[in-house]
Amino acid sequence: MSLATLYPWLKALHVVSAFLFVAGTFTTSMMLAAERANPGSVAPVADFLARSERWLTTPAMLLVWAFGLTLAVTAGWFSSTWLQVKLAFVILLSAVHGIQSGQLRRIIRKKALKPWATLPLILVSLLAVVALVVVKP
Repeated sequence: MSLATLYPWLKALHVVSAFLFVAGTFTTSMMLAAERANPGSVAPVADFLARSERWLTTPAMLLVWAFGLTLAVTAGWFSSTWLQVKLAFVILLSAVHGIQSGQLRRIIRKKALKPWATLPLILVSLLAVVALVVVKP
């Protein structure tokens, strides 16, 4: 069975992984915003959030990358400008995930949060990625 035959399944797995990754990143961003607004409010669930990041969001991010790169190779899109721009936004989302993981560790260690406003980065990146994938300008 060729990769071209598997393309619809790879695409579906990529989309599901992306959904889980963005949902986890978005949820963590909301919790971190709540913690900044009301210090100590997220502490009771910080361990759960950290485990969720470790066991759900991070694997989903890795699967997004794996399926996405496989799709790009299969379709021959690496020379396409839209994909290169999309990759920049996906790198930004991956970096936001790393920042959030560090912020959760700070909460668990009872240290002050650094003032990162990640929600706007997530929303702008998500809108850009979806627009680029659908329109492929």
